[in-house]
Formats: sequence, C-alpha cells, structure tokens
Amino acid sequence: MSTDKLDPVTPNHFTQRTLILGSTSRYRRELLERLRIPFNTVSPEVDETPQAGEAPQDLACRLALAKARAVAALHPQAWVIGSDQVADLHGQPLGKPGTHERAVAQLQAMRGQTVVFQTAVAVVCQDTGFAEVDLAQVRVQFRQLSDAQIEQYLRAETPYDCAGSAKSEGLGIALLERIDNDDPTALVGLPLIRTCSLLQRAGLDLLSKP
Repeated sequence: MSTDKLDPVTPNHFTQRTLILGSTSRYRRELLERLRIPFNTVSPEVDETPQAGEAPQDLACRLALAKARAVAALHPQAWVIGSDQVADLHGQPLGKPGTHERAVAQLQAMRGQTVVFQTAVAVVCQDTGFAEVDLAQVRVQFRQLSDAQIEQYLRAETPYDCAGSAKSEGLGIALLERIDNDDPTALVGLPLIRTCSLLQRAGLDLLSKP
C-alpha cells in the first residue's frame, strides 16, 4: 500500500526502517504495490533537463540516482527508490511528450523503428551510505503506423506522461511488433527484478519473515 503524504510514516513490517518511493507516478506506485510491502511516496525535486551530449542511458541513471538522493536527504534513515525512463531512438533521448502534438511527432519518428527504453532504478539509504543504480534496457520494435492509427491511439490513451508516448500496459501494445527484455516490468517504468535485487543488497529481504 502507499500514501501520497509521508507524515506520519509507517515503518516497514520487515524492520523499523521505512521504504519510500521517490516518485508520484501512478504507474510506478502500482508496480511497487505488487511486492506487498508498505511504502510511502514523495515527489523528488530534481531538474530533469538532459546535459549536453548526454547519452539516454546515462541520463536515465543520473536522474534515477538524483531522485533517490534528493528524497533521502530529507529522510536519511529510509530506503528510497528512485527511477527514470528515457526512450532511446538511435541515441536521441525521448522523454514524456506532455502535449498531443509532441506525442504525434514522437510516434511518427518511432514508427517502423527499434527503440530502446532505458529504465533506471536506484536505491539510496543515506543513514547506511548505500547508493546503487541499475539499468534495464528494453528493445521495442514499433509497427509501421499510419498517421490515422497514431491519432486513434493517442485519443484513446492520452499517454502524455509516458516516455516516448508508449503506454504498453494499455492500447499502446498495439503499436508494437516485438519486445525484448529481461525484466518484464521495466517497460512500464519500474524494473521490479532489479528493484528487488537492489533492496536486498541495501538490507531489505522481501522474502524474509515479518
């Protein structure tokens, strides 16, 4: 379960240390809820502007770690999860479109192309000095979409808060011909296999007895 407000904090039932998701994304919140552990959500205050010449995978990793560190600075005894996703079109980063016009342009550029969704996750605990980041790469082959199909999809899903305008857990799956990855939740926005591994290394074993 999760809450949008951190105060009062509910200790994790495995330990007295709390778990915080450094994101207000409903997609990441819903994914983390699958692990059946209590957590809170906090919106990280991080500038997401890419640096000059920054590769998409480096951008995703930098922002995931920056988000986790920003929240951990305010809650030093908690485990904090940060995550970021960047669509990588031949080395060019595509973020959240924000508007219909930008979403159309993104999907027109991606049709018939292979796009790598770079999804990074970081776990930070300032109290223990733990700070690690991992990256899940998802290779996606887009169909050769017509302008009419792109419009139909965008009107149905309005995925303007999704990297690359691709909401694969909904009608966006119809945009795709193939998905290649080793972490099935990564495309949605939070790679749970890597998240579990990072949490275990940080000291939270999700399969231990409460």
